[in-house]
Amino acid sequence: MLYLAEVQRKSRVIGSSKAELRLLACQRSENSWSAVPGEEVIPAPDDVTYGAGVLVMVELSGTKQVQRHAEAGRQLVAILQNFSRAQERYKTQEEEIQQWKESLTYQSQELNRREMEMEARQEQLQEMEEDFERLEQQRQEIESKRQEVEALKAEFDRKNQELEGAWAQLRGEMGRLDEQKAQFTQAAVLDDAKAQELQELLNRLAGAIAPTEAVREQVTTSFDLLNQQQTTLDQHYQMLDEQRNAAQQAQDALDQQVQQVQALWQEWQQSKAGLDQARDELAALRRSLELKQEQVQILTTQLQQQDSLHQQFCQLADVSDRFTVGAKVDVSGLESMPIEELENIVRDLTNDLEKMSRFVNSQEEELTAQKEEIQNLQQQIQQASEYDRLRLEAELTDEQDRYRMLEETLVGQRRNLQERQAVLKQHQTVLDKRQGRATADASEETVDIAPVLTQLETLRQELAAQLQQAEAQVQELQAAVEQAQQSVDQQSQAQEDRWNRAMELEQQVLAQKAAVGEQWGKVNAYQEALALAQGGTGGVREKLELIGQILNQFQETSDYQLQAIAELRQTISSLTEQRTPEFVIT
Repeated sequence: MLYLAEVQRKSRVIGSSKAELRLLACQRSENSWSAVPGEEVIPAPDDVTYGAGVLVMVELSGTKQVQRHAEAGRQLVAILQNFSRAQERYKTQEEEIQQWKESLTYQSQELNRREMEMEARQEQLQEMEEDFERLEQQRQEIESKRQEVEALKAEFDRKNQELEGAWAQLRGEMGRLDEQKAQFTQAAVLDDAKAQELQELLNRLAGAIAPTEAVREQVTTSFDLLNQQQTTLDQHYQMLDEQRNAAQQAQDALDQQVQQVQALWQEWQQSKAGLDQARDELAALRRSLELKQEQVQILTTQLQQQDSLHQQFCQLADVSDRFTVGAKVDVSGLESMPIEELENIVRDLTNDLEKMSRFVNSQEEELTAQKEEIQNLQQQIQQASEYDRLRLEAELTDEQDRYRMLEETLVGQRRNLQERQAVLKQHQTVLDKRQGRATADASEETVDIAPVLTQLETLRQELAAQLQQAEAQVQELQAAVEQAQQSVDQQSQAQEDRWNRAMELEQQVLAQKAAVGEQWGKVNAYQEALALAQGGTGGVREKLELIGQILNQFQETSDYQLQAIAELRQTISSLTEQRTPEFVIT
């Protein structure tokens, strides 16, 4: 199990201090750590050379034995970076959750509003049904009144026939009276029996005239009911106009939303074309980046080959006395100086060469370690995930920069070391010759390979400049790719937002279209029902007006008949009053 520990050292009286590890935290999962309760300290192995206070990562067995350990600096940085990225992701997710909550709240409010509208419409429909029921009751009352009026009209017709029969009988009596009157030269008079008979006949005529007040009262009541019904219908017509206006407003709003949806889809199509173009440009930039990275790899390989060739020439100068590296020594002056002074010079040159050799070797070891670190990072990049690859590539770039700087520094140091070796070799040769230790090949001429090394260095500098320029172009292309990727991501997100907004608005338009269609259906049904009710009312009104005209005509006839009966009564009275004993009608 992996632990984070702090190195502690206890000083001893004799010997070096003993290292211990105080466990701080334990890894539970890949991204989960928990603090170690209390203060748990375990002995450190002998190969632990860290100073006190250093944080290390240790892997412990089940018996708390240290299996592996390493400094925790880079890993802690990676953990903190992962934690920071996780926090950013959590923050983004929280923002998305908050947006979903707001969307759900808006949808809930919209549903509540629609539910309230549906309840209001149901109440309105219930009120309309109640009004229609009242209208139906009033229509039935009017229909019953109409039937009563028709019955009264039939009664009027029957009475009228009886009255016409009485008038016919009266006209016959009047004819006989006129005949009797013609038989007398003087004023005719009636006896009591005839007068009584005529009076009874007139009473029958007067009784046969039906009264019209009750019928007129019923007609007036029917007109009142009809007016009330018309008032109710007028109110419903006003409500119908309001509902029609509301439906028209909803239709206008729906048409506007349809236009918005069409505009959103058109905008989405246009932005899709722009997004496709941006993706094509991003693909082209990535291809250019790959080609430029391949060029950097080729230049790096060529530069390494130049360094290898340079080292081979330098090693040739080291292993062979016939090759020197640009060392110009005044041999005649060395041969003429005192041998003790020459020995001192050789000894000083030897000491300086040893110091410089140790320094260059340490730099070579550091360069080798740096190269191994680069290779290790390259292997990790090949096996890492997309998330870790970005971090490892940044570390690889830093390590390559340090390797290049160290290698450029070593180039001059290697050449300086070789020149010093050549100078020491010439001094040693002169010293050996003066001391009688000259070899058989000492008289052979040496070959200076400095021009070759200079030419190699020039080529190396040209390759380094090209490599630096190519790497700068790679960085520019990487920045352009990142910028283009961000632009594509932003456009993709904006495209997705447009799609979601268009789909949401389209769903709202579909729901609104159904609601508007239902609203128009109710308006049309309401209008048809009112038209039927209005048509029935108009027919009843026409019949009532016709009955009123008949009543008026009947009233005029009745008045005329009553006037005629009154005149007959007066005539009969005058005849009975003028009667004398001589002229009594028998």
